[in-house]
Amino acid sequence: MSRDITTYVEDLAREAKAASVPLGRASDGERVAAVRAMAAALRNREPEILAANAEDMDAARAAGTNAGLLDRLLLTPERMEGMAAGLEALADLPDPVGRVLERRTIDCGLDLTRVSVPLGLVAMVYEARPNVTADAAGICIRTGNACILRGGSMAQRSCVAIAHVLADAVASCGLPRAAVSIIETTDRAATGVLMGLRGVVDVLIPRGGAGLIERCVREAAVPVIETGTGNCHVYVHESADFAKARAIVMNAKTQRVGVCNACESLLVDEAVAPAFLPEMLRELAAAGVTIHGDAVARAAAEAAGEEVLARFVDATPDDWGREYLALEISVKAVAGLDEAIAHINRYGTHHSEAIVAEDPEACERFLVEVDAAAVYANASTRFTDGGEFGLGAEIGISTQKLHARGPFAAEALTTYKYVIRGTGQVRP
Repeated sequence: MSRDITTYVEDLAREAKAASVPLGRASDGERVAAVRAMAAALRNREPEILAANAEDMDAARAAGTNAGLLDRLLLTPERMEGMAAGLEALADLPDPVGRVLERRTIDCGLDLTRVSVPLGLVAMVYEARPNVTADAAGICIRTGNACILRGGSMAQRSCVAIAHVLADAVASCGLPRAAVSIIETTDRAATGVLMGLRGVVDVLIPRGGAGLIERCVREAAVPVIETGTGNCHVYVHESADFAKARAIVMNAKTQRVGVCNACESLLVDEAVAPAFLPEMLRELAAAGVTIHGDAVARAAAEAAGEEVLARFVDATPDDWGREYLALEISVKAVAGLDEAIAHINRYGTHHSEAIVAEDPEACERFLVEVDAAAVYANASTRFTDGGEFGLGAEIGISTQKLHARGPFAAEALTTYKYVIRGTGQVRP
């Protein structure tokens, strides 16, 4: 590994760590003002950010990047406005720092208070999602944390442009510019250096594909909040309203394909598959979706006609666990609720899972027994999002069970400390 890369990342991280100290002391008003300035800067400097993104898009297309990843990479005026609005929503939230989580007097008369505090320096490693730059930086500043960002090489120009705009905005409010830092080399070795900075980086958050997340979990010497891939299912129970089910499946699969809360697998009760699937498959095929189906799905495709069969391929066992991030879906018939739950718990990624059913008991069993960060009855998985959940901009969707789970934002980037006030007590 190049010594220059090691020194560069270490120096950048130490400057960001130093910036976390005054940022952690900043008042709620100062942090809110900085986040609002960041939102305004995104709007004011939109042309230069979109120009950088256009260069990334041109390079990605030339490299033959698939449609799902191109969609993740793309910035538009509407998406820029969404980023700015997300920061403003974050500014409107109650102060996550300094919350009194618990207060009591212990036996010897000491006053004990548990108070929320910033984590310190948050490192974020992510792929092909330039909007994550704004979300992560905004949440960190709002919570009194400095951040060091490592965007993917495909989105490098976009991420650097956004980070510079946001850092300028933070500095304009009298807070340290280094509180929003970004690694500007595309050398993969830089990620390895960052993951090893125990004692400098307080927490690492990877956001991207399975390979990135597995590398961070395996190699990091610093604590990791794991964000997961999304092999999300929609299960159509025998009691389902077919029109409702078709609308949910189409939204979950096709509304935006390159995101982790999109539906990748459709399960249908065998009892209703012959009646439900032909029209469902027609709608999917008409939207350009490739269908990876079992024998029951193939029979339904044959009944639906040649246009559907043209988009049908026989599923392999690998399809049940695959996150396509594209106009593709696996389709499988199940014997009933028990098999559906077992299948999801085996092949799902603990992200977002949905049942469509008019039977309330089936819905409640599904909600209780499916092991996922977000479980839905009669709604699209596409709602698993910090903005939709009222959290403002999100930093990720955690599929682990410690510290943070599901969409997480400001509150998950705080820890706590105990503050004890006495009148001279000594322990006997």
